[in-house]
Amino acid sequence: MGFSVLSKMPAGLVGPGWCFAGFVAGVAMQLQQPALWPASSYGVLTALAALLLALGLGLVLRQQKALRGQAAIVFLLAALLGSGLTGWRASVFQADNLNPALQGQDIAVTGTVLAMPQIGDDAVRFRFGLDSAQLDGQAVQLPPQLLLGWYKGFGGRDSPSAAAEGGDASEQALQRQPQPLCAGERWQMTVRLKAPHGNSNPHGFDYELWLWEQGVQATGYVRAGPQDAPPRKLASSWAHPVERARQAVREAIYQRVSNRQWAGVLAALVVGDQNAIELAIDN
Repeated sequence: MGFSVLSKMPAGLVGPGWCFAGFVAGVAMQLQQPALWPASSYGVLTALAALLLALGLGLVLRQQKALRGQAAIVFLLAALLGSGLTGWRASVFQADNLNPALQGQDIAVTGTVLAMPQIGDDAVRFRFGLDSAQLDGQAVQLPPQLLLGWYKGFGGRDSPSAAAEGGDASEQALQRQPQPLCAGERWQMTVRLKAPHGNSNPHGFDYELWLWEQGVQATGYVRAGPQDAPPRKLASSWAHPVERARQAVREAIYQRVSNRQWAGVLAALVVGDQNAIELAIDN
């Protein structure tokens, strides 16, 4: 269906319909941009498009029949609005990226465990919501959400995953054992961070895109070696009740099912812990 049939349709249907279609087209158009504009540019575009779109919709809806030119203008303005909003959100999100000067530094952070930790053979991985961060006693700005790994000790053997997180494998071998973590708990710990990075693998899993979708702008690991200040639990709360409930069910399954493979499969099916089924298959 094209613009030629618009004059035969009620304006009350054409206006919102083409507005929605234009907005979706604008979002798709912005996603094709090779580089983002400044957030202020998107803000101006969004404000102008929203104002003109409101006026255009008002004109269309006041008529009994929509005119081809009016519907086309509504479509175009809605596309500009969708493109502007999407670009503005992406620019604001990108502004919180990890400062390159802070990569590889020992940073003291305080924050909250946001989701059920993922338990692996070599580490416990968890999403961490940042409250504050300090480097050498000075406050620093970090992304609001981190993906951290707390590696287990390896009895003097090197950790195969330490280098992947930007750390020293020999230091990781002397790590203190991870303490039990639960969603909603506030912790103080020292971490080393790096910007998200994924391999360029055509048609494969895009790790960087996945982190972007999850709102994670830095990854890293907990510094818990003999020379580091030990991580410290500050408080526990019900800030994330759904995640706490999922974790409680998962722990109950592991306690009651002796076969670790079947326990992992059940945990994956019941609480959606995909890492549990992957670990069970590996074992």
